[in-house]
Amino acid sequence: MINVLFFGRLGDFAKQVPATIEASTPAEIRELLATDFPDLARELNQPQVLVSVNKMIVGWDQPLFDGSEVAFLPPVTGG
Repeated sequence: MINVLFFGRLGDFAKQVPATIEASTPAEIRELLATDFPDLARELNQPQVLVSVNKMIVGWDQPLFDGSEVAFLPPVTGG
């Protein structure tokens, strides 16, 4: 099982998402969520959203293994 986390405003769309999911890549997680959580999936498809696996920023095609932690990070602004 993969542990999933949603930060910032993505967490607002992910309130009902299970804390763990079975998937082989972050892109597959996004695809699986699209069925039950279309608003969240739409947010995750934004080009500025980053994905982290085990606290390292990676691409959406990064292979996942049992126990991996996947975090979805929204765009950050500040100054």
